Amino acid sequence: MHENPTSTTDAAPADAVAGRRASPTDRSPTADPVLELSGVGKRYGSETAVSDLDLLVHEGELVTLLGPSGCGKTTTLRMIAGLESVTEGTIEVGGTVVAGDGPQTPPEERDVGLVFQEFALFPHLTVAENVAFGLEDPDSPEAEARVDDLLDLVGLSEYGDRSPEDLSGGQRQRVALARSLAPEPDVLLLDEPFSNLDVRLRVRMREEVKRILDEANVTAVSVTHDQEEALSISDRIAVVNDGRLEQVGPPEEVFENPTSRFVASFLGQASFLPAEVTADAVETSVGSYDRDLLAGLGDGYAGSRVDVLVRPDDLRAEPAAAGDADGTVVRRQYTGPSFVYHVELDDGTVVRCLHNHTEEFEVGDPVTVTLVADHELAWYPAR
Repeated sequence: MHENPTSTTDAAPADAVAGRRASPTDRSPTADPVLELSGVGKRYGSETAVSDLDLLVHEGELVTLLGPSGCGKTTTLRMIAGLESVTEGTIEVGGTVVAGDGPQTPPEERDVGLVFQEFALFPHLTVAENVAFGLEDPDSPEAEARVDDLLDLVGLSEYGDRSPEDLSGGQRQRVALARSLAPEPDVLLLDEPFSNLDVRLRVRMREEVKRILDEANVTAVSVTHDQEEALSISDRIAVVNDGRLEQVGPPEEVFENPTSRFVASFLGQASFLPAEVTADAVETSVGSYDRDLLAGLGDGYAGSRVDVLVRPDDLRAEPAAAGDADGTVVRRQYTGPSFVYHVELDDGTVVRCLHNHTEEFEVGDPVTVTLVADHELAWYPAR
């Protein structure tokens, strides 16, 4: 397959990654839940945007809803905030049902803070006045002390008297974050919070925002389609596809043990290497390997055909004579520190191989490919 699918719905088969599957809450922290979504769904006429979504978010945790555009993650965030009504299911914040069968709690009464993509600061107010805006008595000594503490937390102690228009994008984002934290909400919602920043600032700001949330011990839910962002700042990731929750878990677990083809394809540069399981080995077009290489492969799979998830660092290409090659280099991606070579194998499968930037192949070069992974690999029944 020349490109990895990112929009195909693939329910995880019952025997996929046998022994490694987990329910959305199996790896939840031990802290008390602050936010709970139970069977939440949203329909617009005959169109279903979100379906049967269950999610627990615990105190002090940052959970990121990750998925492609149009998958339902932003709709979910808006239902938590009260900006969209739920069609079915319930939402609890701090142990109180705010959306369900009865009347829905208005957004301003949900004890939920929201940081918008555009920051939505008031240009006619100073930075300090923006931060104090959501407080009950913004002119009180207590409010003034709270604003001072928050400006110190976000590193803007000396900017209280300035206009938001005098600040950089990163500074405005920190003001928006401080304003949302001021009322001490039970849950903070971040809607694509870094999308309006340039790439270099985006990386710096997501680390800064994570620090601020950790220091304030804030419970937060973020939404993004940027997998690098989700992997780098989240305590847990909830992967959403076509309105459904595909997998929830710590970033490393979701990346290393994806429970469906969709999750595998969406996170990282994934390739699927066809293989046949025998009584003693796993046979592929690039060699024979021990059965223990496949995660959770139990007895009874001899004779089965499977697709093995391989990422670029799992494979290595070597120069070969045309008659001895496993395939041909059909594309190369230069990333600076490394090259990623796309190799079309003799059976038509395309895999990616990661190499140091000093190791160069040209498009059209014949190569052999070796599986060099030193860890168990996820697998799926062959299509």
